[in-house]
Amino acid sequence: MWLGIKQYLDAHPEIDVSSIRAFLCGGSAVPRSMIEGYWNDRGIRVVQGWGMTETNPVASMATLKPHMEEWDLQEQLDRLETAGIPTPGLQVKIVDEMGEELPHDGEAFGELLIRGPWIAAEYYKDDRTPQSFENGWLRTGDVCKITPEGYIRITDRSKDVIKSGGEWISSLDVENELMAHPAVAEATVVGLKHVKWQERPAAFVVLADGAETSAAALIEYLSSRVAKWWLPDEIVFIEEIPKTGTGKFDKKVVRDQYADLLIDD
Repeated sequence: MWLGIKQYLDAHPEIDVSSIRAFLCGGSAVPRSMIEGYWNDRGIRVVQGWGMTETNPVASMATLKPHMEEWDLQEQLDRLETAGIPTPGLQVKIVDEMGEELPHDGEAFGELLIRGPWIAAEYYKDDRTPQSFENGWLRTGDVCKITPEGYIRITDRSKDVIKSGGEWISSLDVENELMAHPAVAEATVVGLKHVKWQERPAAFVVLADGAETSAAALIEYLSSRVAKWWLPDEIVFIEEIPKTGTGKFDKKVVRDQYADLLIDD
């Protein structure tokens, strides 16, 4: 929704938004370019939050620590584009596939677990409880890094992480880089079946009104921004990305619709 509002404001610079100082945004990862655009163009701070129904609901907020207020914008954006710092009273950790706790060094990534007084302890009459709750911790299903400063950086949902030839690829990171391109209004990246690598990324892009670009130009643009093996095997231009009832990109629909795209190639 905020991406759509940003596009509308860009097309109507006469609209007065001086009464807005900041707004909270959650639901899915906020593109760095959107945070930067609202601040540079309108002086509005985008505050990213993260949470789940099971966390009742906000569990972290991407606010700056006092000493960071004097930093330059790019350093601030490194923190503002994260899911933020846990709400006081909550504890978080990340674990690997074997359940071993990983360091909060900003490099290691694993599934995010969270616990605290108002975090759900079980599901009511639901057989998901045993695999979702572990010794008081809620398994969130989000794959994250945690920085030494305590900022949670979500790299993907566990079901959306792309595993290509044994290497992990963050679909969210590639999406955010694509949406930073001036010709791109929306973009989603999914892993599709591949004969050699088991899975490879494919990107689905909606162009901004009146904008033009090519798949080759977008690949060139991404080349200096993500690892070589993260580059999408295909970029498909579409009119609209399917969305859920809450406005999130519905990657399941995209994966199902284009399941054999890379196999056919």
